[in-house]
Amino acid sequence: MEEQLNVKELLEWYITAGVDAICGDQPWEKNIVAKVDTSVQKVENKVSEDIRPATTELAQATVIACQNARQQCSKAETLEELKTLVENFEGCSLRLTANKTVFGYGSAHADLLLIGEAPGADEDRSGIPFVGRSGHLLDKMLQAIQIKREDCFVTNVLPWRPPGNRTPTEGETAVCLPFLKRQIDLVKPKVILILGGSAANALLDNGESISKLRGKWLEYKISDGTKIPVLASFHPAYLLRNSGQKAKAWSDLLRVKQKLCEN
Repeated sequence: MEEQLNVKELLEWYITAGVDAICGDQPWEKNIVAKVDTSVQKVENKVSEDIRPATTELAQATVIACQNARQQCSKAETLEELKTLVENFEGCSLRLTANKTVFGYGSAHADLLLIGEAPGADEDRSGIPFVGRSGHLLDKMLQAIQIKREDCFVTNVLPWRPPGNRTPTEGETAVCLPFLKRQIDLVKPKVILILGGSAANALLDNGESISKLRGKWLEYKISDGTKIPVLASFHPAYLLRNSGQKAKAWSDLLRVKQKLCEN
């Protein structure tokens, strides 16, 4: 009897808390109507026959778009082929509002690959990643460690600018991530430098802030199993607003230079 009362009390607590659905092993949502027979202390669950997917139409469309992106990327054997696929990809709504597709730019055999989050207004106009003030600062940062930008490969997680430079949604990032990963596969750099916390979170699949990620070597495994050393640092746009962090960015660049010399 005590156990039955506990079940009744638990059900009442759930109902008071506003819980009206349960999760099972299958990804479906069922409408649950709980009826407590206080005379015999029994709990009856009546499940309605109408079953609907637990995911929204938008979420389902995102899943399909991610699958399509992965399938198309696997067909690209060169960066040029991949660029054409990205330019013709219709699974991301950002493509509709962007002026140009901003694909990766630089040497196809670069030892150093740099990754930002998304194109800005200048990049959207030119179709080239990291131009404008951020790009000029990045060029100076590379020159400071005797690396020419044309010897690197520079890209972003997203190939299209979000409207108004807003933060990309998780769905937009997920759809575009296969394009970035395939670029890394094809270039197969010796070192990856990620610029900004959002880009680092997307590629490395973690939620740590850039202040915690930067300054230490991490790893990224490409499709053939090769492990590439990764270092995260501040985005040039952030450094333009926070010049006091440039000393830390400089130490990160020196780490990159040393790692390239080791390899």
